[in-house]
Amino acid sequence: MACMKLGSKPEAFHLDGQTLLCSTGLPSDVIIEVGEMSFHLHKFPLLSRSGVIENLVGESSGEDERNCVLQLHDIPGGAKSFLLIAKFCYGVKIELTALNVVSLRCAAEHLQMNENFGEGNLVSQTENFLNEVFGDWTDSLKALEACEEVLPHAEELHIVSRCINSLAVKACADLSLISWPESGCEAAESPEGHVLWNGLRTTSKRHSVCDDWWYEDVSRLKLPMYKRLIMAVESRGMNPEKVSGSLMYYAKKYLPLMGRQSSFQNGNRAAPGSTTVSALSEADQRNLLEEIVELLPDQKGVASAKFLLRLLRISMLLHASPSCRENLEKRIGAQLDQAVLEDLLIPNMGYSVETLYDIDCVQRILDHFMLVDRDATDSTNCIVDEAQLMVGSHSLTRVTMVANLVDGYLAEVAPDVNLKLPKFHSVAAVIPDYARPLDDGIYRAIDIYLKAHPWLTDSEREQICRLVNCQKLSLEASTHAAQNERLPLRVIVQVLFFEQLRLRTSIAGWFFVSDNLENNSQDQSGNLALTGRSTAQDEIVAVNDMKERVSELEKECMSMKREIEKLVKTKGSWNIFCRRLGFKLKPNSCGPRASRSYNKCKGSSPTSTTPLLSTNENQHSGKLE
Repeated sequence: MACMKLGSKPEAFHLDGQTLLCSTGLPSDVIIEVGEMSFHLHKFPLLSRSGVIENLVGESSGEDERNCVLQLHDIPGGAKSFLLIAKFCYGVKIELTALNVVSLRCAAEHLQMNENFGEGNLVSQTENFLNEVFGDWTDSLKALEACEEVLPHAEELHIVSRCINSLAVKACADLSLISWPESGCEAAESPEGHVLWNGLRTTSKRHSVCDDWWYEDVSRLKLPMYKRLIMAVESRGMNPEKVSGSLMYYAKKYLPLMGRQSSFQNGNRAAPGSTTVSALSEADQRNLLEEIVELLPDQKGVASAKFLLRLLRISMLLHASPSCRENLEKRIGAQLDQAVLEDLLIPNMGYSVETLYDIDCVQRILDHFMLVDRDATDSTNCIVDEAQLMVGSHSLTRVTMVANLVDGYLAEVAPDVNLKLPKFHSVAAVIPDYARPLDDGIYRAIDIYLKAHPWLTDSEREQICRLVNCQKLSLEASTHAAQNERLPLRVIVQVLFFEQLRLRTSIAGWFFVSDNLENNSQDQSGNLALTGRSTAQDEIVAVNDMKERVSELEKECMSMKREIEKLVKTKGSWNIFCRRLGFKLKPNSCGPRASRSYNKCKGSSPTSTTPLLSTNENQHSGKLE
């Protein structure tokens, strides 16, 4: 830490209770009262340095000179600063540091200790030392903290703005040119022989410094000073991510709930690794949170979705302003694809608690996401072909990621018996159909909801099941749906139909490829000697693999047939079943060995009965009409 020594005389004062006495041997002729302290001093050393004291002594000259009492209760820094001033006037050794120079500078200005009352007076001495302090990061930070004690006077002398400007310049400095700021009283030499000047190491060997090196230091500042510093670094063009990182660090340090997890699963307990304790009142925490939200850069993604969701949860606990919560909801909505399910489960903290979780808040966040992302939701670019559906491989676009998140969220809130059908339906319906390459997630959420709400009517069950596209269910989900007694009968039949239709299409495709390979092998039989044995063997292997696949698909057809027969036995006779739903039976058979045409399929496999949709059903869509 930088320091400056003034004066040369030894200590000449001693304290007796609340009275400071001068031990020069001369009787005191003036008493100066500062707060509860009384200073028994001499007029001449003080008059020669301070214009204010000179005027006060002149005003009291008509009174008893032996009992001259002056009151300086309003001096910046109080008795502590005046003691240093008295020592300066007497020429006693004092030491200026970053911790006391601000109050001394303000007190010297208050007492008019300028060059008119002696060369090298306290105003000029403290001002020169302040310029040295501003060259060092640590000293500038300490000086700014010291400004809190004499804030009005420090503001008037522009000490606060100069400290903030000094810190902002250093925080925005290029770390590739300088190393970690180190403070020192004067130029020192490092163990490697390199000179340290103003806290900057002038060496060709660079020391690795993280971008967040200044977060901890500035977090010691009180909110008003910290806010001005953040605005200063932003005005100097600092990277918004660095600014956001500092704000996140500050919030985690002074908001105790930032380090707690308060969902219903884990209770209200401290998060791992969190030791932050704050003495701020609830009102101060609310003010701090609102200021943090206001200071966050506008750019999307500079703050993590996890951090924003945690702020939103705390804003509800602290009853922050509606504008603050709306700001957070919009920020979260703009990057909802980065959120995780655990953070999205916000407990309901309203006065009229209907549901365990705040569904309305998530609905608003989701609506804002769709509003921001609507230009990127062109359905022509989001179609997933049949092969992708079978293997489940697809590119996760932003909307797809949010769709998976919403499906998981609905599955978590579905067991709540107080969750009304319109609210569940409105959240699920926000996601467009193309955003879900597979509908397994929304099907699972609906199944959980139906299980927790057995009193729903048939029309309500059909309404909620319209959210599922039966064509986009995986084989596992289709098998589960076919045996799910909670689903309406119409949904079960449609699931079975589209699953068999998919299998039939696959079988036809395999036969088509097999026929083409056999034709090619016959046409090129005369050229086998030229192409070699390896090509013929590869084709034979390919044909055998296709035949094995066809056999597997036939087994799946048989399994589906057994499920249909089981369903007929439990639900009623097949004819009544078909007449109710408008289906007709169409026999179809295929064998393991087939001719070149799929329509001429022969074999020993049993005949499969396939329900077909009548003309009033749309064969090209899996949505329920």
